[in-house]
Amino acid sequence: MADLNEPRFFNRELSWLEFNQRVLDQAHDPTLPLLERLKFLAISGSNLDEFASVRLGTLQGLLEEGRRQADAAGLTPEQQSKVVLGRMRQFVADQYLCFSEELTPALTKAGIKRVLPHELTATQSQIATAVFRDELFPILSPMAVDPEAEPPMLMNLALHLAVRLAPAEKKDADSPAPSRFALIPFGRQRQRFITVPGDGGAAYVLLEDVVMLHVGQFFPGETVLEAVPFRITRNADVELREDSAVDLLAGMQQILDARKVSACVRLEIADQASFEMRGFLQDLLHVDTDDMFLIAGPLELSAFMRLTGSQGFEHLKDEPWPPVASPQIDPARSLFETIAERDVLLYHPYESFDPVVRLIEEAVTDPDVLAIKQTLYRTSSRSPIVAALKRAALNGKYVTALVELKARFDEARNIEWAKDLERNGVQVIYGVKGLKTHAKVCLIVRREPQGIVRYMHFGTGNYNEQTATLYSDVSLMTCDEELGVDATGFFHMITGYSQPQRFQKLEAAPIGLRDRLVELIEGEINNKKQGRKALIQIKLNALVDERMIEALYLASQAGVKVRLSIRGVCCLRPGVPGLSDNITVSSVIDRFLEHSRVMYFYHGGDDRLFISSADWMPRNLDRRVELLVPVEDPAAKARLLSILKLHMQDTAKGRRLLPDGRYERILDVKEGDRVRSQAELYRQAQAALQAAEQQPVSMFEPHRAPGQEL
Repeated sequence: MADLNEPRFFNRELSWLEFNQRVLDQAHDPTLPLLERLKFLAISGSNLDEFASVRLGTLQGLLEEGRRQADAAGLTPEQQSKVVLGRMRQFVADQYLCFSEELTPALTKAGIKRVLPHELTATQSQIATAVFRDELFPILSPMAVDPEAEPPMLMNLALHLAVRLAPAEKKDADSPAPSRFALIPFGRQRQRFITVPGDGGAAYVLLEDVVMLHVGQFFPGETVLEAVPFRITRNADVELREDSAVDLLAGMQQILDARKVSACVRLEIADQASFEMRGFLQDLLHVDTDDMFLIAGPLELSAFMRLTGSQGFEHLKDEPWPPVASPQIDPARSLFETIAERDVLLYHPYESFDPVVRLIEEAVTDPDVLAIKQTLYRTSSRSPIVAALKRAALNGKYVTALVELKARFDEARNIEWAKDLERNGVQVIYGVKGLKTHAKVCLIVRREPQGIVRYMHFGTGNYNEQTATLYSDVSLMTCDEELGVDATGFFHMITGYSQPQRFQKLEAAPIGLRDRLVELIEGEINNKKQGRKALIQIKLNALVDERMIEALYLASQAGVKVRLSIRGVCCLRPGVPGLSDNITVSSVIDRFLEHSRVMYFYHGGDDRLFISSADWMPRNLDRRVELLVPVEDPAAKARLLSILKLHMQDTAKGRRLLPDGRYERILDVKEGDRVRSQAELYRQAQAALQAAEQQPVSMFEPHRAPGQEL
């Protein structure tokens, strides 16, 4: 039976750090190509930056407010802060152990060498000096720091150099003069890796090393005692009070400005810094010792992602897996014709995202298309979809775009997209007051001989053609009449003042999605109690919501088999006797980011299968506009279920969550029998396309001009 003294949930922050540990474990894996290992190390650094920006800020805010209430795992904010910072230090030590003792020697041996300042040859030194003289010295500007004045503005997550100068001469010799300090900001766009000649390979010296070698030139006539790199992380957990924001666009700009000056929640500094230098930066930035991280290597590991694209080292990279064309889509036919015949289900990035872009671009030029309505949460910097929406409006079509200005870290880009779309005649909605719109849906209204037909795209991922080559996501393209009615009602609800409504097939958060999921879980419980087979299989990015976890616990206790694939945070404790005996949790970390949300319920043999934009977190279910979309077409349903099962069977890259919160490799499978779901999915996508291409041509059909009849 479950131990009543043990918490029923894992701590969210520690679970997230365990997820990032699984990312870092890939960097440790000697079976992976070397530059792929470096890529995972860089990702772990980027992930940790975001964690520090958002989650540390949240914890510090709770502490400042004097909150003492324990979380679901039984930890108070003070306890959480202590264990989280301790786990972060352990993680950082592991990162730099991997970098210094595993990757750096291996990269050097492979011909990609970091040259330290004392290792520079005469030729390399001449090049470094020339770069400093011509490209750095004229641009970088040191800032003297007056202890009595306001501290200078320091950029979040950017590299800086702290310089300690010898004291100025004092007339009063009785008291020693203090050291003087200056800061040199490098900015965010500065080239970090400076190429120098190597012995038959690629060699580079880091920007900060070059500047430190020549730092005295910034301070002629002064004695430089010390120069060390440092970086600050500001609190990004700054939210807009929408009830007091008259202009949301202006309000979001104020939030972006506020983040530039928000409190420092983490100080990273090179570990060779003196105690005097550490104390100076702590006082300047108002940082406690607990929030200072001494770094035993180059700061900002995420910057090393740039090295993973080094040319001439293809043997150190994964074999390319370019997205393949879907055999369901004939490039010679209109997508409207294809979707009218059957639903189209795509699984990215194994299958190309191009049909999604093409659907919208076809709508732009199709004279029968009357309107396009779309949600935009995160897009690429040069989004072809945004460009298509602008052209559609200029072509006289009715175009509505809901641009979510509150998408964290994409606010600035979305503000610019919103302004640009408005300038081109698109009706732009800035999201829903009090909620983030995270749903992924595009609705195209088309006039056809039989009347108005609504074509839709629903997805689990963003309308971003770049991340669609890196993230695994599901796209469903359909013209199902009931879904069309629902999609129309959904857009009326979020763009106007329509009251929340009941849909025929869709479910939306925060009005009905949670209840529908609980209802589906309870349906499996009831079937099991009546002696029938019951099964739940769920694939998510995160499982945090206590009410949903409790519903799964009840299902387990009723005897329902519950199989979960949770990529990231999972607060559910699996395999606890009397609580979650029938629940297994696995996590897959591989070359593509698992991002799709898929839900399956056996439902007495009448399978229910859904895709969703929502993870099972309170923010998704209660504070965001999300969609739950049924997949009903038999072929699409069968394929999606096979994909879900394959993810659950991954014994190569999958890790099993244990009742104590640790993840372990699945060892009870022979090495030759291991299943790597991503490799198999790519193989299947290639095989399906090849099989379609080998089908004999049954007839020849000429292309004719529009309106031309036989």
